[in-house]
Amino acid sequence: MKQKSVSTNLYGRSYLILGFIVLAFIYLTFRVFALQTKDYERYQKEVISQMTTESVIPADRGDIYDTNGVLLATDVTVYRVFISPKDIQNTMKGSKDSDGDVIKEPRPGIDVLIANNLSEILDADYNSIIEKSKKVGRLDETIAKNVENDKAQLVRQFIAENDLYNEIHLEATSKRYYCYDSLASSVLGFTGSENNGLYGLEYSYEKELSGTNGIYITARDSYGNEMPTEYENYIEAKDGYNITTTLDMFIQYELENQLRATLADNGASERVCGIVMDVKNGGILGMSTIPDFNCNDPWALDEYFLEQLASLKLEEGSEEYNAEKVKLLQTSWSNKAITSTYMPGSTFKVITTAMCLEEKVVSVGENFFCTGAYFVPGYSKPIHCHKTTGHGSETFARALQQSCNPVLMTIALRLGSAKFYDYFNAFGLMEKTNIDLSGEGNSIFHEVKNFNQVELATAAFGQNFTVTPIQQIRAIAAVANGGYLVTPHLVKEMTDSEGNVVFSYNDSSSTRQVVSTEVCDTITQILEEGVSGDGGAKNAYVAGYRIAAKTGTTEKKDKKLPDGSTPFRVGSCVAYAPADDPQVAVLIMVDEPNKGSVYGSIVAAPYVANVMSSILPYLGIEAVYTEKELENLTKTLPNYVGWSVADAKQSMGYLGIDYEVVGEGNKIVKMAPTGGSGVRKDGKVYLYAGELENSDNVKVPDVMGKSATIANHMIINSKLNINITGTTNYETGAGAVVVSQSPAAGEVVPKGTLVTVEFRYLDGTD
Repeated sequence: MKQKSVSTNLYGRSYLILGFIVLAFIYLTFRVFALQTKDYERYQKEVISQMTTESVIPADRGDIYDTNGVLLATDVTVYRVFISPKDIQNTMKGSKDSDGDVIKEPRPGIDVLIANNLSEILDADYNSIIEKSKKVGRLDETIAKNVENDKAQLVRQFIAENDLYNEIHLEATSKRYYCYDSLASSVLGFTGSENNGLYGLEYSYEKELSGTNGIYITARDSYGNEMPTEYENYIEAKDGYNITTTLDMFIQYELENQLRATLADNGASERVCGIVMDVKNGGILGMSTIPDFNCNDPWALDEYFLEQLASLKLEEGSEEYNAEKVKLLQTSWSNKAITSTYMPGSTFKVITTAMCLEEKVVSVGENFFCTGAYFVPGYSKPIHCHKTTGHGSETFARALQQSCNPVLMTIALRLGSAKFYDYFNAFGLMEKTNIDLSGEGNSIFHEVKNFNQVELATAAFGQNFTVTPIQQIRAIAAVANGGYLVTPHLVKEMTDSEGNVVFSYNDSSSTRQVVSTEVCDTITQILEEGVSGDGGAKNAYVAGYRIAAKTGTTEKKDKKLPDGSTPFRVGSCVAYAPADDPQVAVLIMVDEPNKGSVYGSIVAAPYVANVMSSILPYLGIEAVYTEKELENLTKTLPNYVGWSVADAKQSMGYLGIDYEVVGEGNKIVKMAPTGGSGVRKDGKVYLYAGELENSDNVKVPDVMGKSATIANHMIINSKLNINITGTTNYETGAGAVVVSQSPAAGEVVPKGTLVTVEFRYLDGTD
């Protein structure tokens, strides 16, 4: 039988199918190879992610302390309150088993119950809670964050009383807490909603403070059940470091008190700022800008800024209103001490003097004559002294004390532009100080090619260039400590959660010696003699302490009124003490004082003196009084009320203060001044051993604007006692007068009452 031949078409189709199979096999082989090699890690991660559950273990944020271990910032436990809409809806419907029997009775209206109570306890929006409870399938809807423990306890009580354990939940979280609210706020800064640093030290040391979160990894099978512990993995959290700062809370508090006082007394359209610095190692003992903000509520404006916002008369909630509010918030957060620049004015004469004495282009006793103006060679217009009538004949030392512009211009021109420029740079004034805070500004100085004779002359007395307050006090500290430039810093050390020191600031971080110790000692002596004598900074005087100080007042030439005038000023004062062994420097800068005087000698120097009078004894620096100062010291009275007349007389005899017993009783029933008051040697104490008669009352005289001698006589002659505050070297300089008194003139008070008067020199023009 003849065989049938196979169709060539069949062969063709067979080869085509075979080829497709081979290609498919090759492709699959290649894909398997790729999965096992090239894409192995990616697919392995996907498999693992489907098999495991990760839980974050948050690290504790480090605490912040002052230099003495006083806690400034820490984390406290707060709670997030959230609801489960799915469980709320299931509870409202109830549930049945497969046979239709009721397992859980329906609870209609439970959403309203929850919304009513949570809105009341947590100050949350009722309608928002209702809306969230309606979301289908949701297990977690946040109602409130950062809930304090007292409110959290009320939520727990509500849950327990209404059996809402599945519907409402609390989750413990952390919130940053600042122990002193606004104290040192511009330094400490604040954290955000995720407890991350947003400003100040909190931001600058975010990495060190925040630590590293841990992870707890749990393996699950295909049914979602946890697998044995051998498949678990635990990575422990590493808590943030604790930071000990150089800040001293006592000094910080005293500084802020005086900044608030100068703001209240003198106004400041652009705020005031101050720094207290250890001149030997650059540690910042105090730093503040006032008005400031509350670290625990940084998004709320201070009353000062609220008044500014209200003065704009914008509709609350409008875009313009919100934009202005944000601007004011940013202003309140800014730390003028490091971010803003200003013309230092005559406070810079200290630095010019250091340059010129170092280069020996002038001697302390060299004589000059000030006519009130100075003509720079090649410049047709005169540059005036602040005393336009001139200082007349004076030595260089007195010229510095009297802040004579022509003399400083003269010696700067002798020094020359090149050397002045080099010294300006050597004092660290052309570079940031590298203080450990973010946002530090930098000086604005002339370019070398533009630094001509006129610019040199004006720079000599601190005009036509700007520096930051931290740059200026750093340069002054170099003069105070013998010529060494130090680095301002705020962090003293860091420790881990077990107390191990992981960082410690190196006190020997001086970068260079700028001028000789001999030159610095000479300048310190000149400045101190000006303060204790009749120099321009005499309002910075503190009895018992030798203070070296310089004041300054500058015009803000870049800010003009529509008519082209420039009435805006900056008044400042820098000081360091004690002069025989300087320990601390203080700077106060008042930006645009607007309540009277604008001079640094009036708006800043008295407040620097008040800071010094508080912190020097605190630092253990003992007062050493001159004979004249001892005569003006007061003695503190015991409280004689309840004492026998005989014992009170004997005690008064020991004090050596004049007294008078009024009445015929055997016991002291009242005294004036009261116990604890300070009385001068020329004062008189009235001890009442009987009822106080109207005839024993006197009227307080008006001593406002009077000199020390006249005010003292008027008060003593009125059978009252005087308590002197403010400038206490009133008998040395000329022009110190009473600027405030309490009780006020005309008040009727018992004889012997203490009348507190504040003296201040008002003749300052720098």
